[in-house]
Amino acid sequence: MKYGRVYNFSAGPAMMPESVLEEIRDEMMNYNGSGMCVMEMSHRSKVFQQIAESAEQDLRDLMGIPSNYKVLFIQGGGTLQFAMVPMNLMKNGVACYAETGSWSKKAIAEAKKYGTVHVVASSKDKNYSYIPDCSDLPIPEDTDYFYICENETIHGTTWQALPNTKGHPLVSDQSSMFLSQPCNVSDYGLIYAGVQKNVGPAGMVVAIIREDLIREDLDPHVPIYMSYKTQADNDSMYNTPNCWAIYCCGKVFQYLKRIGGLDEMHRRNLEKAKILYDFLDSSKLFHGSVEKEFRSLMNVPFVTGNAELDAKAVAYTQAAGFENLKGHRSVGGLRASIYNAMPKEGVEALVDCLRKFEAENS
Repeated sequence: MKYGRVYNFSAGPAMMPESVLEEIRDEMMNYNGSGMCVMEMSHRSKVFQQIAESAEQDLRDLMGIPSNYKVLFIQGGGTLQFAMVPMNLMKNGVACYAETGSWSKKAIAEAKKYGTVHVVASSKDKNYSYIPDCSDLPIPEDTDYFYICENETIHGTTWQALPNTKGHPLVSDQSSMFLSQPCNVSDYGLIYAGVQKNVGPAGMVVAIIREDLIREDLDPHVPIYMSYKTQADNDSMYNTPNCWAIYCCGKVFQYLKRIGGLDEMHRRNLEKAKILYDFLDSSKLFHGSVEKEFRSLMNVPFVTGNAELDAKAVAYTQAAGFENLKGHRSVGGLRASIYNAMPKEGVEALVDCLRKFEAENS
């Protein structure tokens, strides 16, 4: 690794591509002859308007976003969307949720403040180690939307097949898998993603919403900023947006286009994940905590089965230069988040380290 950098396996904020960081560094003091850093310029300036427009178009190109979907850059992170989704989409006051881990559980709790929530599927019975069958669920006719967290960052599960929503709009929190693989946007009513895992710095969400879901008749108590219509009507610039995050995300979108798009990124992610999962499947000390069919390509939780040994392994990897491998406090063990920007070499080096630890502690 250049510049004395470490392999950072954090669940977020996470690594960014080094080539992108180098571009940002080179433009820091004077972006494109403007005489200013992007952090200093007006969001109404022609220079920044071009940055924002290019970022949106590059994202549309990457994902093949249809013209009847709006792309919004909204401040507040993914957690704000737990409230913003029901505030905007609960026309009948009814929604269905799948409970598959910590983040969907938090989204459910927030949505209950705004209407009736039917938890129609759950994997709580096995500590969220799988994705429940959602091919034929009892979905009420007056359901406004069906909500999933498509990749659960903490528990390390991912949806391999989308649920049968029986004609109701699908809302997906894609925060920890966004742009990691191709995505058919038309399968969703709304996709949102906090950008600090796979795309850029924390503090912003990208939301991709079908135009017919953008409502005018919201409860008058809904804050103006938290209306998707406000964001759409003002091209995400009702107030000063997170200009720096939009700029950095735009750089990542360009990077992804340069390397061959989401098909190539998916190929790389499959290759990286296989290295780590193959080790875990062959290890006599470590084992993954997710059923194989539902394993995430982005977040890999694993344990030894002994809390003291888990802690020792975390300390061992950190001493060897691998950062943020401690599992989430609600789960324990270890967790390696291997997002887009984690190079294959980082995963290989981690496996070598874990193999050495196993040899010394068996």
